[in-house]
Amino acid sequence: MSNIGDETAMLHMMDALDGVSLADILADGAYDTTDCREAIHDRKGRQIIPPKRTARVQRKNPIPCLLPRDIAIKRINELGKEGRAKWKKEIGYHRRSLAETFMFRYKTIVGDRLSARKWQTQVTEIKIKLDAINRMTELGMPKSYKRTI
Repeated sequence: MSNIGDETAMLHMMDALDGVSLADILADGAYDTTDCREAIHDRKGRQIIPPKRTARVQRKNPIPCLLPRDIAIKRINELGKEGRAKWKKEIGYHRRSLAETFMFRYKTIVGDRLSARKWQTQVTEIKIKLDAINRMTELGMPKSYKRTI
């Protein structure tokens, strides 16, 4: 579905979770919209979304779903020059990159498409693929290091 933007896809996923309470929602700045934040707020989720660099704190008639964003903006400003990076570290934003890395690994190893046509068979296919990745992980993750010149 490459013709669907991030915000639209998220809102469709949130609709599928109707009636479900959420925990932390980690997303990049593309999701820093009122609609996305409202969908998370309505499901009692914690918004871990960096505000856009041009974002400003609400002044009059604040919208409740944007209050976590206002708090983030204030904290980033308090932290000074490296505020955005420090804020991300404080709130655990790095967990998002771990999920992104896993999805990259998944797609690289097993592909980004399913062979099965029926829903239940697709579920089984994904479970098998995840089991294979978990077994590979148990064998050991690659050790990475910063190269010095």
